[in-house]
Amino acid sequence: MSVVLIGFAVLLFLIIVVRMPIAFAMGLVGFFGFAFLQGLELSNIANFRWTGALSMASNRVIDTVQEYSLSVIPLFILMGNLVTRSGLSHELYAVSNAFLGHRKGGLSMATVVACGGFSAICGSSLATSATMSKVAMPPMRKYGYSDALATASIAAGGTLGILIPPSVILVIYGLLTESSIRELFAAGFIPGILGILLYLVAVRYVVWRDPSAGPAGEKTEWPERLQAMKGVWGVLVLFTVVMGGIYLGIFTPTEAAGIGAGGAFLITLFRGRLTLRNLFETLTDTARTSAMLFAVVIGALIFSDFINRAGLPDMLLEFVTALDVAPIVVILAILGIYIVLGMVFESLSMMLLTVPVFYPLVASMGFDLVWFGIVVVVVTEISLITPPVGMNVFVLSAVLRDVKTGTIFKGVTPFWCADIVRLALIVFIAPIA
Repeated sequence: MSVVLIGFAVLLFLIIVVRMPIAFAMGLVGFFGFAFLQGLELSNIANFRWTGALSMASNRVIDTVQEYSLSVIPLFILMGNLVTRSGLSHELYAVSNAFLGHRKGGLSMATVVACGGFSAICGSSLATSATMSKVAMPPMRKYGYSDALATASIAAGGTLGILIPPSVILVIYGLLTESSIRELFAAGFIPGILGILLYLVAVRYVVWRDPSAGPAGEKTEWPERLQAMKGVWGVLVLFTVVMGGIYLGIFTPTEAAGIGAGGAFLITLFRGRLTLRNLFETLTDTARTSAMLFAVVIGALIFSDFINRAGLPDMLLEFVTALDVAPIVVILAILGIYIVLGMVFESLSMMLLTVPVFYPLVASMGFDLVWFGIVVVVVTEISLITPPVGMNVFVLSAVLRDVKTGTIFKGVTPFWCADIVRLALIVFIAPIA
């Protein structure tokens, strides 16, 4: 146990103090920790046989890069980048505004719905927040919305990007736990929709308490609403084909990602938004993001090999068994740990650090790993708007330099409470496999 604690201490030191990228920090700690378990000491470094540790690390690199199912990651990232290039965010907001903008807080509601739709294709919470801030903030300011409500609806709506499928973070969770990506996508859809509905309730609560925070906009007649919907029909068809094909078992998630990327390419091309320069930038950004994600996955798997070899999952199971508490109490304790870590760590880093530790314990207690994956992603969403680190909040602060970070955190509180309600509903509904 002491080896594992030292490993975690060194890992936190490298990440927080040295500011080393988490991929390299986890890889280094996992590699040297694994070597230490095989007999490495300061006195025998020169004579130590590194074959075992090097074989473990090299196998992780080779197996991960050659894993066919992981090609879903760059393909879904490419799909999201192409759709972003197509200018879809403006059309989604226009449709949402046409149906909701005339209500009190309607523009904020439209922002939440547009964020949900955009994130379903984009798959990135940070990209959704950055993009929608440029689209939704000007009209909300035009109609006199408070900065707290306007920015909070963008920050909270952006968190939906990592849950509503296709979600890259669900793919990574599926890899770490060897869970079905198709089942994870199917399980993430309803909680994602529930998140949108609860955020709409949060907006209504804010304007009920302070009607001046979200004045009603102009009412759009049905002919204009139908006209606005014409701008998004292509993407709606694409999303239906991709996700419907996965849910119905017509094709695998990897095949669906290829179809989605191809469809997004055609949509962007027909919209006249694709030039050779844009295509090059899109492919370059996709390659850069994919390389980063593969690096962190490889680092997490090497670190996972170390803690598994050290026997941490078995130690945790013995500890929990000795406590003699109900399994759901253990889950609540794990969620508490996630919420605390979310105040300090970025969401992907937090998931990569904790999932290899917790999922063997959760599985041994009889919980469904797909259900636990949705719970983990929802908690990760909460961390994106939790002070003091909430990444979505800081993205908005960087884009909207005239809005204080404290204003955004204050405005996001009702949405944070809505997320806690959603988390409670998910935790207490059919958690046992």
